Amino acid sequence: MAKIAFLLLCHRDPAAIIRQAEGLTGAGDYVAIHFDARAPAAAFAQIVEGTRDNPNITVVRKRVKCGWGEWSLVRATLNTIDTALDTFPRATHFYMVSGDCRPIKSAEHAHAVLDARDTDYIESFDFFTSDWIKTGMKEDRLIYRHLVNERKNKTLFYGLLGLQRKLKLERKVPADIDVMIGSQWWCLRRATLEAICAFLRERPDVLRFFSTTWIPDETFFQTLVRHLVPRSEIDSRTLTFLMFTDYGMPATFYDDHYDLLLSQDFLFARKISPEAATLKEGLDTLWTSGRRDFPIAGDGRRLFTFLTQRGREGRRFAQRFWERESTLGRDRELVVIVCKKYHVAKRLAQSVRDHQIMPAVDYLFDEEATPMPDLGGIESTLAKRHRHRRALVRMLYRRMDTDALAICLDPVQFDLLQDFYADRAAIRTLLVDCDYDANYLEGHAARIGLIGDQTPRTTIDRLMPTVAQDFATESLRIREADLPHIHRIQQSAPPDANAAVLAEVFGVDAETAQALAETPFLFDD
Repeated sequence: MAKIAFLLLCHRDPAAIIRQAEGLTGAGDYVAIHFDARAPAAAFAQIVEGTRDNPNITVVRKRVKCGWGEWSLVRATLNTIDTALDTFPRATHFYMVSGDCRPIKSAEHAHAVLDARDTDYIESFDFFTSDWIKTGMKEDRLIYRHLVNERKNKTLFYGLLGLQRKLKLERKVPADIDVMIGSQWWCLRRATLEAICAFLRERPDVLRFFSTTWIPDETFFQTLVRHLVPRSEIDSRTLTFLMFTDYGMPATFYDDHYDLLLSQDFLFARKISPEAATLKEGLDTLWTSGRRDFPIAGDGRRLFTFLTQRGREGRRFAQRFWERESTLGRDRELVVIVCKKYHVAKRLAQSVRDHQIMPAVDYLFDEEATPMPDLGGIESTLAKRHRHRRALVRMLYRRMDTDALAICLDPVQFDLLQDFYADRAAIRTLLVDCDYDANYLEGHAARIGLIGDQTPRTTIDRLMPTVAQDFATESLRIREADLPHIHRIQQSAPPDANAAVLAEVFGVDAETAQALAETPFLFDD
């Protein structure tokens, strides 16, 4: 059976660290604590004294002053590994955690996961070809020597970097090493760590190389594990659930995130807020609960992104240069049917086609499967359609031999609507306001991956008002944008009222407009 030795790197709140370590050993596992050498001596003494009577806890005596992005974090980890290997000979797995981490499953569940596969869990992606690094330095992390902390002395850090670039002091990665990158929160087997320690004794050049790289805690172990362990024995994922904000900082969890955390397919989570006392207590109790029933819901990261960055996903903030120079045509008309319920807009578009008012294309910018004529490949993917949106619509006019066209659009595509209004063509927008009941809101959340079959009811209930507000905000944003020729029909309005609007939008007689308004089952779900 798996026995875990937790490698706990921390720097503050000794009383909380003692409680955390006691909780993690409550199911028979082990903890090796590295307490930052920058912390007061009295705080370190408190940890030593507070854990003295627990044989499953050891405190690393060879402490390091740690700084973000520095080699010191790796050095502290290596010291903690040495202590844990020597002190806990029965430990089978070694799991990196911080003082901000807490379990989101029971110890029994965690042991079962580790027993099920003879595997190392560590993110390990190719440093040069993957897109793991989203912003900032990439190759410069490795090929130049970094001797000072960027956060503490930006002027000196970037001054030394610039000097090395000027003097062409690039260095090469050790020839037999393929550098990998990934999260520092890993879980490795004893044999893997023993192999790493042996390798480092034989290869001091590798140790020297990484000791002057920038943010080596994201590359050092990730690289050595891939170098020493067969690929079939590596699961390139972390067992610790963490998310990042818009600014690249770890998201923080609070008391009301308990259900969300338990439904994620991970064993631990970070960062737990220092103020989330109820959450910490609940998760600490969970670790020794013996519980095995953990329904796994949808992607928590997707949910977090939805709640914090609504509308940003896939949005472009600037036009492509060829779009600025293109136009739909001064004498052409475009009717944009904007509706969140796709089936409603599609029924209206079909009715427009049936009455031969003008060609109408369904959600060409929202659904890749929308039927489209052959436009030379520009229509083949959503990415291409968005990249050449005006050119795409211009080609539709030509292909359909018309100067009037209707298209359907999700209200989330506000930037695309603004782009059309910047054109010389005559643009009219028809907002179709629908009623949304609880079943539809939940179905929408499931379709876009916010919730799954196992999502807790409490999470769904908290999410639904946000989804409903999101719908309302998207429509309101269009209505308040001061764009010309915005018209609106409503599910709650009588057909006669909607017919008057439709007559103006499509330029049809009253009889045809009434037929459009009375399209069979138009607003039915």
